[in-house]
Amino acid sequence: MDRSDRRTSRVKAPAAPKGPEAPEAPEGSEAPPGRPPESAVPSRCSSCGSNHLTRDYERGEIVCDECGLVLEEAMIDQGPDWRAFDAEQGEKRTRTGAPTTLTIHDKGLSTEIGWKNRDPYGKSIPTRNRAQLYRLRKWQRRIRVSNATERNLAFALAELDRIASAMALPRNVRETAAMIYRRAVQRNLIRGRSIEGVVAAALYGSCRQCNVPRTLDEIASKSRIGRKEIGRTYRFMTRELKLKLMPTRPQDYIQRFCSELKLKGEVQTKANEILKEATERELTSGRGPTGVAAAAIYIASVQIGERRTQREVAEVAGVTEVTIRNRYKELTEKLNLRVVL
Repeated sequence: MDRSDRRTSRVKAPAAPKGPEAPEAPEGSEAPPGRPPESAVPSRCSSCGSNHLTRDYERGEIVCDECGLVLEEAMIDQGPDWRAFDAEQGEKRTRTGAPTTLTIHDKGLSTEIGWKNRDPYGKSIPTRNRAQLYRLRKWQRRIRVSNATERNLAFALAELDRIASAMALPRNVRETAAMIYRRAVQRNLIRGRSIEGVVAAALYGSCRQCNVPRTLDEIASKSRIGRKEIGRTYRFMTRELKLKLMPTRPQDYIQRFCSELKLKGEVQTKANEILKEATERELTSGRGPTGVAAAAIYIASVQIGERRTQREVAEVAGVTEVTIRNRYKELTEKLNLRVVL
């Protein structure tokens, strides 16, 4: 029997008995084995055990391809009631707002009056009504911040977005940093410390948590706080919030440094091989990860034939040339690497 014959000879699953002959299960008892919960979508046929199921969107049914048993019927379509054939059409037809985000003090749930002097139909607002619209905008901005905590969050999250944008950090890092800062506000860890310092420390912790490592010097260069203050605040927040963060590894910096130096993938692969062997021999313990990564990239670039000078690598990695030379000597001597300069 082919597939079309099975679809035409579909068999509905027997309905559960109704009436007094079907006693109700007592509260707290589990559902009989073999029957999935009502909210779960079946993934296997209850008759033949096959997992080849077809969803019929026109009839709202799930049918087994092997025996034709109808496992579910009258299913509700959870999708939109419209179709879109490109991204622009989807944006025009959607009727929902942006998703909630932790990077806004009210999580993006409040409304905002746009700065354009146009009505919903795109027509220009008359001059006599623009003064009223200006007052509406002003009061809308005021009522969005109702107390001191929201005012603190509004200023801090704006600063967080500024630093993250300057460093070109991804969205998940910003969300994680906002969550860490909100936890610090709830624990009253902001008192006696600058908002900028706590924001920078939260951003540094989120970078390490999301495996997008950035050094304290990089964050300090984009913020208005010194490196020591950021490090002191970060250690305090890690201890109070019990953040479990693993130390950064030299391998975490290889891809970014190679990209900024415009090196090929062969150099990146070779540098990772050098660091893997160095880690096995415990040559990276007690050394700064950025310095070890910079030395591995320098060695790999010379061996592959895409040489970069020590000064170029040092500027990208944020270390001195002396550090690269020291790590270079250690790696070449202990790993017996042959480098022709």
